[in-house]
Amino acid sequence: MFKKILIANRGEIALRVIRACREMGIISVAVHSTADANAMHVRMADEAICIGPPSSTHSYLSVPSIISACEISGAEAIHPGYGFLSENAEFVQVVEDHGIAFIGPSAEHIRMMGDKITAKDTMKALGVPCVPGSDGGVAHLQTAQAVAEGIGYPVIIKATAGGGGRGMKLARNASDLETAFRTARVEAKAAFGNDEVYIEKYLGAPRHIEVQVFGDGRGNAVHLGERDCSLQRRHQKVLEEAPGPAIDSETRARIGETCAKAVADIGYRGAGTIEFLYENGEFFFIEMNTRLQVEHPVTEAIFGVDLVREQIRVAAGETLSFTQDTLQVNGHAIEVRINAEKLPNFTPCPGKVNTYHAPGGLGVRMDSALYSGYTIPPYYDSLIAKLIVHGRDRPEALARLNRALGELIIDGVDTSIPLFRALLDQHDVLTGDYNIHWLEKFLEAPQPE
Repeated sequence: MFKKILIANRGEIALRVIRACREMGIISVAVHSTADANAMHVRMADEAICIGPPSSTHSYLSVPSIISACEISGAEAIHPGYGFLSENAEFVQVVEDHGIAFIGPSAEHIRMMGDKITAKDTMKALGVPCVPGSDGGVAHLQTAQAVAEGIGYPVIIKATAGGGGRGMKLARNASDLETAFRTARVEAKAAFGNDEVYIEKYLGAPRHIEVQVFGDGRGNAVHLGERDCSLQRRHQKVLEEAPGPAIDSETRARIGETCAKAVADIGYRGAGTIEFLYENGEFFFIEMNTRLQVEHPVTEAIFGVDLVREQIRVAAGETLSFTQDTLQVNGHAIEVRINAEKLPNFTPCPGKVNTYHAPGGLGVRMDSALYSGYTIPPYYDSLIAKLIVHGRDRPEALARLNRALGELIIDGVDTSIPLFRALLDQHDVLTGDYNIHWLEKFLEAPQPE
């Protein structure tokens, strides 16, 4: 087992890894920018090293700085958290070339799943259901027109190297296609330096379902059920829950076994998430995230496992500490992502937190790096906290979420907390009757004064 791990991240996810290290008796090393000198992850770690100025390009994304911090501290392994360098295959290769262990999948698997076309082709070959669409990238409008006619409108054009909704355009009919195709390519080139796009059938009202998988790199793999992440704004998740309200146990086992077999067949190591659109009882693969997800706590809650601890174990060469038949769903969990943003336009709202009080009690978990007097810097993502609740069933989890939101105090900056109070008044949310378009329609509708 590793004696010392460097955490190449910040905020609540850095704290999450530090806590796992402490329970395992592993020394934790935090890295930070000058803007994060007083951050909670810096205070909580056993050691801390400044790696650059506020800009993430020159700090958290600086590979030479992170490698140097490892060499200075003597850390044997790097945990990337999520975001930043967590899915950067070149970074993983550099880490391993320096004799440092990467707590995550191999560079090969990150590269394989980072390219949307390669990922889709791989999953299709492994028996994972995929959305009908083009065979690979589409370079010419004439080809795009032929593909769209073949699978039927509406279609969606997506950047091969895309993410976060960039380079993604909808064509509802043939007259929309040319503009959507050209715009998607321009956006893709600007955002990713790669204008390659592909085309898929557009599903009208699907849910976003993701399956948590875990492999040990030795051909052993399991699934830990699914999460429903359908409540989204601009392709960014807002609320996640597990198990999915629309998925029964038989369906869960079927898609879960398919995903577990796929990652076992490629010898995948570590945590991963296979994401689907789900409509009319059918799953359609959209992408695989080769890292720990922001919403991993809801899976931990219903299965009673520590996914970060397991990441560290398998990266150190150990086999999985659980098998599929020992993993049983227990109750229901919900996570809400709390951002420092001013509603209704979701404008980032950095600034000083005058008072911070976390909710507590049975079945309540708060993952946050906030503290009273902390100043949220303007340089990074606006996610400042994750509130996770667990109950015996979905109604109990919803009631617990409502209670916990009432206890939570973040004073001094605007946050997205009022949005969740409003959502808990909506019948569709209470019954779980929503899809990936529901939240944006709700936000566009006139709200009562």
